[in-house]
Amino acid sequence: MQKKLFLGLIRSRRGIIGISILAFLLALTAIAILVVPFDSYKLWNDPDYWINNPKTASPFWTGYFGSKEFEHVSLDQYDAKTSSEVSEGIKVSNFIFDVNIQSDDFPDDFMFLHSVKYNEVPPVLQIDITRPDNNTFTVYYSSLPTANNLNNTFTDRIFSTNNNIKESLSQYQSVFSFPISGFEPPVLLFADTNKPQVLHGTYHISQKFFLFDNSSRIDKVGVILGGKVFGIMGTDDLRRDLFIGIIWGIPIALFIGLTVSIFSISIGLIYGVVSGYRGKKTDEGMMRINDIFYAFPTLILLILLSITFGRSIFLIILILMTFGWMGTAKVIRSIALQMRNFQYVEAAKLMGQSDMKVIFKHIIPQLLPLTFASVAISVPGAILAEAALSFIGLGDPTLPTWGQMLHDANTADAASRGIWWWIIPPGLMIALTGLAFFLIGNSLDAIANPLRKQNKKI
Repeated sequence: MQKKLFLGLIRSRRGIIGISILAFLLALTAIAILVVPFDSYKLWNDPDYWINNPKTASPFWTGYFGSKEFEHVSLDQYDAKTSSEVSEGIKVSNFIFDVNIQSDDFPDDFMFLHSVKYNEVPPVLQIDITRPDNNTFTVYYSSLPTANNLNNTFTDRIFSTNNNIKESLSQYQSVFSFPISGFEPPVLLFADTNKPQVLHGTYHISQKFFLFDNSSRIDKVGVILGGKVFGIMGTDDLRRDLFIGIIWGIPIALFIGLTVSIFSISIGLIYGVVSGYRGKKTDEGMMRINDIFYAFPTLILLILLSITFGRSIFLIILILMTFGWMGTAKVIRSIALQMRNFQYVEAAKLMGQSDMKVIFKHIIPQLLPLTFASVAISVPGAILAEAALSFIGLGDPTLPTWGQMLHDANTADAASRGIWWWIIPPGLMIALTGLAFFLIGNSLDAIANPLRKQNKKI
């Protein structure tokens, strides 16, 4: 029977589309697990982790539909060409970053990052930028602070607003054919010498450290050029990469949907079969309990539990499972009322088999095709329920779920501010995941129905 379901599913056009969408989602899940750093999941709400990203930057591909805005650049020591030499007892470590600029706009800002470990004599840092027109600007030259103890580690960010940078650039007035007073460093560094427009080409940014003892070392260097566009899906107010949040949301959504659906459908299946098979007072009592659960205010309970125990994804799953089986139980009960009169069920009872054996050996296996279809159809409802609860502020704030992303966007008034990339992608992912399971569930239901009709004739 299961083989017939599978063959029928892959021969169905709706089933193939649903499986294809699900395979795409699983591929993105594999990317999240194998490629994306796990810290991005654990530290989703930690602003320090995302500090190098731009704030509310639009996706990079939006530049294809208008003026080409500067795309945010974030480079670290692994992106640099490194060289080291010793001259007169001084070790010189040089890190060169190559940045190709083809945008129509200037960077919003820039910063140079470094983390250096040294002893009593502080190193000297020199930052040079060689432009496509072969002009080299020394934008920064200064020693690091004096160490208070041995093996001191100094970490710093040099911003474009640094006075040292502004004073250094003021010396290059002779290079430009227009007055440079009033222009900020991000403009002067990347402007054509004849007019204040972006000079396209490759820039070589050099961070050169002069180390005065053998124990000194460079732990970290980096260059950040701030832009208005970044990544596949842009960023939010907390500088979080929304594409990372979207793909981390896939395994969470699948876990929630499948867990809630499988357990609630299984509970409803067993409950409904027992109620319909036993009948009489047992059936009456079990259905009244079912009605009580139907009438229970789930949202109010969830609010009370959230206040008492805190907002947890496992609490949400538990609540959804507890109050998600009643509809299935009613449907299964009506089928079981008919199946208990089938000849093979009567024969099993005449052979002395117990009620539980009849239920689990003869009735439930016949209902598995319907159960598989019900599980698939119920997954979107569970995912949508979690998203709705998260949207109204009852979700787990520590996880990058799609509902929580929509909640954050709503809190930040993303719609009125025109930050559409914070709203549309998570909404589309909820709809796409629901569509996949809906198509698969409908295909399975269409295959299972003939089997049920055939069983009724027996």
